Amino acid sequence: MREEYIRQLLKDVKEGKLSEETAYEKLRELPYKDIGFANLDNHRQIRTGFPEVVYCEGKTPEQIRDIFAELSRHGTVMGTRATAADYDAVKEVLPEAEYHTVARIIVYKSIADQPEKPIGTVAVVSAGTADIPVAEEAAVTAQTLGNKVNRIYDVGVSGIHRLFDKLDLIRSADVVIVVAGMEGALASVLGGLVAAPVIAVPTSVGYGANFGGLSALLSMLNSCANGVSIVNIDNGFGAGYTASVINKRRP
Repeated sequence: MREEYIRQLLKDVKEGKLSEETAYEKLRELPYKDIGFANLDNHRQIRTGFPEVVYCEGKTPEQIRDIFAELSRHGTVMGTRATAADYDAVKEVLPEAEYHTVARIIVYKSIADQPEKPIGTVAVVSAGTADIPVAEEAAVTAQTLGNKVNRIYDVGVSGIHRLFDKLDLIRSADVVIVVAGMEGALASVLGGLVAAPVIAVPTSVGYGANFGGLSALLSMLNSCANGVSIVNIDNGFGAGYTASVINKRRP
């Protein structure tokens, strides 16, 4: 539920276009709506600037379908870590929904939620091709939340000349997301080369001593580069969301 929706309701009541009883019924769902297996946070966009996002893992396709159907009444809906079966269920009620296969994200877009111009630019940089699924989760999240996204993939430190060829494009972004597995060195490298905030995403890509992304996480946490912040292992969504919060608060 958007702030504009509530303002319009109040205006309609003031001008006599809507009864107080009807407005009350519409506002009853404002804090949240209980649909039995989930309490949907309809108030989140008003509180935080972005609507609730559905984490699909652990939910059945039917639950995801019903959640999307309800949340779509109030605007854009995004579901992360979704499967093709989840998408098939959502399409039953929202045929306009899209599935980003690599990112594993379902998006139903509301025209009312699309800004006239991007809220900012995000560069999503991956160290290797194997990191792209996590990078795409970040990129699709940032795009859905209103950013322009530049994708720069497979520019890790083992061939750092590839990174330098893209440096002007990366530096033009308002926020830089760096996605890297193995030892996670790319985040420190870019942290020392750009003026924008850098959000580092460690991935679980790597051999045994990578410990499922733990070595990359610790490397990024111990970065000597200033301005590098870190999200959880494989959490492309968290990086894309945080980048969006930063850009939305820019003057």
